[in-house]
Amino acid sequence: MTSPEETASRFRNVVWRIQTARRIVQFLSLLLFIAVVFGLGPFPIVLPVMFTLGLQQQALGDAFAMLQVMLYDLVFPWIPLASFFLVAAFLGRSLCGWVCPFGLVQDLMGIVKRKHMDVSPRTHNWMIYIKYLVLLVVLLVSGSLAATLASGSGESLRSALGVFAAAPFNALSPADTLFAVIPNGIFNLVNGGVDSFLSGALAVRPLLWARFVILGAVLVFAAYVPRSWCKYFCPHGAILAFLNRFSFLGLTRDPLKCTKAGCNDCVAACPMNVPILELPWEKFTHPECIYCLKCADACTTKAIKPKIPFQLIFDKFLFFFS
Repeated sequence: MTSPEETASRFRNVVWRIQTARRIVQFLSLLLFIAVVFGLGPFPIVLPVMFTLGLQQQALGDAFAMLQVMLYDLVFPWIPLASFFLVAAFLGRSLCGWVCPFGLVQDLMGIVKRKHMDVSPRTHNWMIYIKYLVLLVVLLVSGSLAATLASGSGESLRSALGVFAAAPFNALSPADTLFAVIPNGIFNLVNGGVDSFLSGALAVRPLLWARFVILGAVLVFAAYVPRSWCKYFCPHGAILAFLNRFSFLGLTRDPLKCTKAGCNDCVAACPMNVPILELPWEKFTHPECIYCLKCADACTTKAIKPKIPFQLIFDKFLFFFS
């Protein structure tokens, strides 16, 4: 007969794993972003996560989207920059793994298809730089437009950019399509009828089709390669990946508990392809690590855990969810 202690331990191991807690936090974070729907907010807070500019019922803002708009309005983007630097300093890229609404969507797509595609290390190593190229292109477009507008000669460039002027990335962002374009289209369909919906859709048909193609491709890719958008294309992730090197938050691997020889469970579980076993055991802050703690869940000896200034709190947290 199983004792109450064994039953409680089994319940915690099956249900209350770290990933269960992470899913709960992700869903609560999504509700917080759209909290205006429930009569809460909006709150004067922007976070470095992928959301949208086009949803009126949003309570929290997207720092990268705000950065583009502020450059367009010729205002120095100190608020979004402060958001990136402060979050990266204290939390690294953990918001990517625990808070980002589009990160939640990718995780759900990864559940849809159980068998995932392996990306070779060589391909992965060059593809991770695509997100830096995306970031560079967006900053060049927004920065160049801001500079020419400030000099008084930017009207022709603004006209040429069209819908890409105010926020070039968000004009095609899959998160904007998913969280704004589709909900707004449904709202117009319900309130304005089919004719109103079709006339609005046809007015921007090329851009709309481009949005849907990009969103579809990103979701399919995420189903086959977990967190593929975060790893290879996300400009938010590019900024945070660079700053993550200097974060107070990190992971530590206990060399006495780690059965490194013959065990690769933590590396296999990592959706971001972080070479955990090749990194220093005292503390590692790899640029690609989103602190999802799948490695900690996968480790049978519980050798991996977060390392932060207030370590005792996380030790208690991991003890309960382990």
